[in-house]
Amino acid sequence: MEANVATTKEQTWGGGDSKPLGSSYGKMMIWFFIVSDALTFSGFIIAYGAMRFKFLETWPIADEVFTHIPFVHGNYPMYYVAFMTFVLIFSSVTMVLAVDAGHRMQKNKVAWYMLATIIGGIVFVGSQAWEWKTFINGSYGAVQMHDGKILQFVDDTGHQITLESFVTAHHGERTQHESTNGLWFTSEAALPEFTVAEVTEAFKANSAIRVRTEKIDMTTKSKEILSREASLNYLAEGKAVIKGADLKSNEYGKTLFADFFFFITGFHGFHVLSGIAFNIIIFFNVIIGTYEKRKSYEMVEKVGLYWHFVDLVWVFVFTFFYLV
Repeated sequence: MEANVATTKEQTWGGGDSKPLGSSYGKMMIWFFIVSDALTFSGFIIAYGAMRFKFLETWPIADEVFTHIPFVHGNYPMYYVAFMTFVLIFSSVTMVLAVDAGHRMQKNKVAWYMLATIIGGIVFVGSQAWEWKTFINGSYGAVQMHDGKILQFVDDTGHQITLESFVTAHHGERTQHESTNGLWFTSEAALPEFTVAEVTEAFKANSAIRVRTEKIDMTTKSKEILSREASLNYLAEGKAVIKGADLKSNEYGKTLFADFFFFITGFHGFHVLSGIAFNIIIFFNVIIGTYEKRKSYEMVEKVGLYWHFVDLVWVFVFTFFYLV
């Protein structure tokens, strides 16, 4: 009995230079950070889900928002977002290969796989920046009512059309206020290309055009299209013409959608950008042989844990924000 007790005490971790769970201090700290950051992202995604459920009937349809591909005109819903996701997941694979090569003390392979991971991260962040720019600039344009609701325009087939396709600007409104032509200490955002009056006039002259509201028919998963008479009644309540999306207005629908888009994807993009910076530092340390001299590539494994976490978070963001 005494022998068994003594053996148990010898196996108990007593602190000091011992390694609980077989992990070093640095690796344990990475895991603590990942757990805490995972809780933060979980809070953001849960908040997004709560707001989407609350405004389910008026929430923008992702397939109608993210339809662009660089240098290609057309309607390609979610194609580019899927490409971004594939690139980031593939970079996670190359990071696994870099860690495995580090365990085998294969310096050149570690360097090449880490370089591939860095390139994948740069492609993803660049794609996300392009997506932000496209989202901010807008696609079709819309009229915002006094109560904040959005009115979009469709042709006789039900497909959304741009304001430029049927509205002509008369340029009879005032010019944009700038610090050079008014009060030096204040300015305003760029004025819309068209006015509500011009949009209404053009709408009356085109009998094939209808107004589409942001309300979704849950049975058909499509937005409500108004009659000509109802369309004119809604346009009479128009306050401003908007193009694109920001924190105050959103041509695609609910402003909350744009708020969550900028915050969640921006916060994740910051993590990816930080991961790229970490990977570049570790990459150059690999090149100069720092870890070869230490006889350990544990730093590659640590940054790999962070990179896998960032990839996993994007899978959840992609699933709940874009797909569901």
